[in-house]
Amino acid sequence: KEEHMTWSLGVGNFLLGGDDSFGTVYELPKGLMLAKSLFELGRIAEAKTALDNLLGHKRSPEQGDIYWIALYERGRIAERESKPEEAIEYYRRAIEVIERLRSSIGTEAGKIGFVGDKQQLYARMIVALFARERHGEALEYVERSKSRALVDMLASKKDFAVRGPDAARTRTILAQIDSADLESRVQGLAAKPADSMRSLQVSQADLSSTAPELSSLVTVTSASSEELRRLIAADENLLEYYYDGDDLFCFIANKDGIRAIKLDGAGLAAAVRRLRTEIESPQSDRYQVSAKALYQRLIQPVESVLTARKLLIVAHGALHYLPFNALQREDGSHLLDHYSVRHLPSASVLKFLRPPRPDQQAGMLVFGNPDLNDRSLDLAFAEDEARAITALFRDSKVLVRQNASETNFKEAAPLFRRIHLATHGKFLADSPLDSGLYLARDAANDGLLRVSELYSMSLDADLVTLSACETGLGKVNNGDDVVGLTRGFLYAGSRSIVASLWSVDDQATAALMKAFYTNLAGMNKQEALRQAQIKARQNFPHPFYWAAFQLTGRAE
Repeated sequence: KEEHMTWSLGVGNFLLGGDDSFGTVYELPKGLMLAKSLFELGRIAEAKTALDNLLGHKRSPEQGDIYWIALYERGRIAERESKPEEAIEYYRRAIEVIERLRSSIGTEAGKIGFVGDKQQLYARMIVALFARERHGEALEYVERSKSRALVDMLASKKDFAVRGPDAARTRTILAQIDSADLESRVQGLAAKPADSMRSLQVSQADLSSTAPELSSLVTVTSASSEELRRLIAADENLLEYYYDGDDLFCFIANKDGIRAIKLDGAGLAAAVRRLRTEIESPQSDRYQVSAKALYQRLIQPVESVLTARKLLIVAHGALHYLPFNALQREDGSHLLDHYSVRHLPSASVLKFLRPPRPDQQAGMLVFGNPDLNDRSLDLAFAEDEARAITALFRDSKVLVRQNASETNFKEAAPLFRRIHLATHGKFLADSPLDSGLYLARDAANDGLLRVSELYSMSLDADLVTLSACETGLGKVNNGDDVVGLTRGFLYAGSRSIVASLWSVDDQATAALMKAFYTNLAGMNKQEALRQAQIKARQNFPHPFYWAAFQLTGRAE
């Protein structure tokens, strides 16, 4: 009782703006919990007073995990009071706090199970900006939410591949960021937390200038809306989707500008799952109802503002698992018949896509049907596929069975312009960095080329084709940036990746891949894949056989 009375007295003084001792690193979370409780009980004026006092306290800015939540809650109150610009300003300040640190923040607040949802903060900001028709800014925060999610996922990784003439300096800066980040998050240990934060910000700025792509993996970075517009090709439209609950937005960007349209987001994830289930039953055309419904929800409402037939699609959430080319108009034609599509995990990746290689040497490294010590996993057509593809290119090398090993991949892949892997893939939703490709094992490697290993590799590939099962899948976080094989190969140095969304048919894939590589002699990768899928559809009409493959990265 005595402890409760002391705490209550402290809270009362805090609400009145007094008792400086209440604002210690140990008591501030209690004040925040009280303010949130008051808000949820509808006692808005009291909650507002408590939050204003907390935000005005001299110790609050030092406690990032408390400070950003208080700013967020204050923004919610501003929204309740119909003050949208004030709410946006509070959300902006809260986002700045959480973006200062590399990894997830939360110490004292975390101990009491009260950290909050960072992605919900981004969602409120995006919805608020859309309502004010500030579409370019809303898109920037969509990109920042993706960057935050990726940074959180990769926060524990230390051995990133470091490239360029300043590699040694880049490694030093990375070490400084890790040290400053740790110091700024350990409350009460740093004598001058403000100095630690300044050190962190300086190191982050240094990394951004010396290794911008690496910086995007360890700090929150994104392209501005104007920069994105400059990076989009003149004959292409960017469609970036974002949803939170029933709020679904499609951002359409091209050289002329950026606009956003609100779509129907109710039950979206379930609708995608339903289509995927139906497509994976190739003996039935039941998928057509779902394919038409999703076309009407995702594509038809924006078609009137599209200025090009080439689409760069940045999906979100469940839409990463959607085979867009299989969507249908009412007349039964597929999206494939009307648009040429490529994908990116986030629009900001445009900044880091390597330019096309100047040389035209077409050497290819092909892995097919590796020996996995399990006859049931053999891919007979994959081996034929590998040999047929190798015959299309000079200076090519094919490795099958025991020679198709993880060790040989790591040694040979950096030497080839094109890489083709016809094998099984493994997708672990709960541990995405452990997802990977199955190759033959040996004494040096266990045979699983993991996503985490890709971030430590250096390739210089024009194209990587993953003719495997579920290689296009990745873990989708709340903020969304997909940590999968495609994202890993992009960072490793591939300009483009062709990958599948589901376990594909062995024979149909072999035919599709041969057509794709033949088309590359006279077409860019985007159109070469599209035409290969159209050709495959002649012999295998059901989208199960051809719609799984998607191009991520550069079209050239």
